[in-house]
Amino acid sequence: MSNRFYTAFDSEPFGGARTRDYRSPFQVDRDRIIHAHAFRKLQSKTQVFLSGEYDFYRTRLTHSMEVAQIGRSICVYLRSRGAPLRDDFQIDSDLVEAVCLAHDLGHPPFGHSGERTLQELMTPWGGFEGNAQTLHLLTETIYQNEAGVRGMAATRALLDGVLKYKKLFREFPAPPTNHFLYDPQERHRTFVFGRDAIPANLQVGERLNALKSVECQIMDWADDAAYSLNDIVDGVKAGFLSIERIEQWAAGEAIDAERQRWLDELVAAIRGDRLENVFAQKIGTFITACRLRERDNFMAARTNRYRFELTIAPAAEREAAFYKKMANDIIFESPQLQQMEHKARKVLFDLWDSCWRNYVEKGPRVIRILPPQVGRLVDAEDTTAGKARRICDWLAGLTDGMIVRTYQRLFDPQFGSIRDLS
Repeated sequence: MSNRFYTAFDSEPFGGARTRDYRSPFQVDRDRIIHAHAFRKLQSKTQVFLSGEYDFYRTRLTHSMEVAQIGRSICVYLRSRGAPLRDDFQIDSDLVEAVCLAHDLGHPPFGHSGERTLQELMTPWGGFEGNAQTLHLLTETIYQNEAGVRGMAATRALLDGVLKYKKLFREFPAPPTNHFLYDPQERHRTFVFGRDAIPANLQVGERLNALKSVECQIMDWADDAAYSLNDIVDGVKAGFLSIERIEQWAAGEAIDAERQRWLDELVAAIRGDRLENVFAQKIGTFITACRLRERDNFMAARTNRYRFELTIAPAAEREAAFYKKMANDIIFESPQLQQMEHKARKVLFDLWDSCWRNYVEKGPRVIRILPPQVGRLVDAEDTTAGKARRICDWLAGLTDGMIVRTYQRLFDPQFGSIRDLS
């Protein structure tokens, strides 16, 4: 049965035609992401705690899988509610799964610490943003090789689905640190909007960034649901979130009756060793908090992806925000995580400086740091900004283990066995 929610406009691929087979265009999107090297690398990239330190922590890969499961479940739940959706008119769960699996592809090693460091390094050269890097990867580098193959010919709906932000770096009054697209990605934004002109009123403030396709909204809420709850679970298992620390934190917060209920429930779950079970049930609550409604915008007549929007029950949004703030205040501001941020800055700054002196500054190249293919890409760039972007791409694509081993080979005199060359 065909799905009338989508048209050829939604499934049009970027950057070239596709060979049709037994799969839908959105199933092809999902499959190409799953089988990509960049996706497998997520198993060794930090979510909150350093990847590989313990087996039970979530990585970027397991987080992405959980987000994809929640996203698919939201699609199933919305369909179960009936009108306006029906069997031949529904949000495609394969597309939402692909968006969710792809949403963190552009994030660098060392988690948010690494992202903030690359933002600082790239500010003079067009910025670094995890969401923009995901789009850059899908359209430019995911299947890049020396024969000139670039990107994965993703559908318009997939590219739009990962676009949480649509405002360009240069469109901000001052250089932003996040929530932007790279300036060269204007052509991708143009493609996503079907070459329709963006109304002037959307260019004011954050209005353009707030305009998201319904699949992007589902991914965004699935992401919020996953990490607001799962960061708490991992934090408790890691010993960062003890009952004592939680109660000390709560003493400095404005805790109303609603928040006190969530706090009491959390403490009781920790004491009873039932936290995973309790929070797994909350995932279901966050899924059933979703509703669909019609909206009006300049793309609504063109595609159902903009004709409909996702709404979330306010109580669920408040609860997710409560857990996110707790995790940020207790875990992310802890000395241990601050030490990891210091390490991320040290490693990334030193590697950036070595690459800059050997590949960008004029003069003889002292050593070859970059893989040969990456070095040739840097050399082929005509502008300093282009060379900076290539170096940034390489750094952002490294896993936690890869970047540490590279740093050790360059700067640790005790690290030099032939077994350390990978």
